[in-house]
Amino acid sequence: MKIYVASSNAGKLADFRTAAREFSGVEIEPLPGLAEIPAPPEDEPTFEGNARAKAIYYSRFAPGMWVIADDSGLEVDALDGKPGVRSARFALDAGVAIKDGGLDAANNAALLAALTGVTDRAAKYRCALALGSDGSIEQVTFGTVEGEILTMPVGEGGFGYDPLFYNEELESTMAEAPMENRLRVSHRGRALRALLRRWQVC
Repeated sequence: MKIYVASSNAGKLADFRTAAREFSGVEIEPLPGLAEIPAPPEDEPTFEGNARAKAIYYSRFAPGMWVIADDSGLEVDALDGKPGVRSARFALDAGVAIKDGGLDAANNAALLAALTGVTDRAAKYRCALALGSDGSIEQVTFGTVEGEILTMPVGEGGFGYDPLFYNEELESTMAEAPMENRLRVSHRGRALRALLRRWQVC
């Protein structure tokens, strides 16, 4: 069984492929021709809403194929769940300049600035994953990873907020952990495992 991912992000593909190893006969591939498909707006207020909209949209370009789309991000308790669905654009929203370190570094800087003086730094990575086919949704599942936000970045691996996100199970930030360990606890991987388990039962 082949499942196509509506993303060319190498980190997301690695997450999904690692999770799929537990399921015999499941192949994960990027959606063919994705670069030529105009990106849809991601303007829903929830991860689930964006994941559903993307799965519906992209599956229409792949008749008869199974297509998954996710929306995921970071929620910080002290910030009332922000940056949430704006995780990838948090620096832009906060007016933080994007410098040589790129958008990820700017987003991390914006997060640290927002948490100045905050002691309760509990946070979670969340993922909503939708499976679509021919413009309809077949399944929606979710994955979560608990952690806390450090006061400075640690580690060079991963992407996004990984250098700031400390996870007790890993005993390190996501950016410090070896790739296999990081992928093992991935919120996207957990969402895909949940989807494949549910799909096998149905």
